[in-house]
Amino acid sequence: MSAPKKTAAKKPAAPRKTRARKPRPKWDVSDIESWGPERHEPGATIPEAGNSVYNETGGWRTFVPELDPEKCDGCMLCYFYCPDASIIVEDGKAVAVDLEHCKGCGICAHECPAGAIVMRLEEKE
Repeated sequence: MSAPKKTAAKKPAAPRKTRARKPRPKWDVSDIESWGPERHEPGATIPEAGNSVYNETGGWRTFVPELDPEKCDGCMLCYFYCPDASIIVEDGKAVAVDLEHCKGCGICAHECPAGAIVMRLEEKE
């Protein structure tokens, strides 16, 4: 008979180091009307919800959606998935894209089962 094998004793697990959580800062935005470009608070504070209508963001894109209204079957998936609310709908069908706010993400084209939207490289002037 052979001697039983010795197994190495398991070392106790090292205690996990945890960082103390810092409290979330509360930003004072009471004087936001006087803020200029030199004052930006960290934390992406958006003091007024629904302000995208005041900011044209269409110049950010590289690709632009091209919509063929004739192919649109009215499923409205492009409208529901568009993060910028840039799909213009008339009579239950997508008819155009608001290019002042469209950032060119391509979600509308990806979700369109009818192939009515394709993404094209935007030619900048």
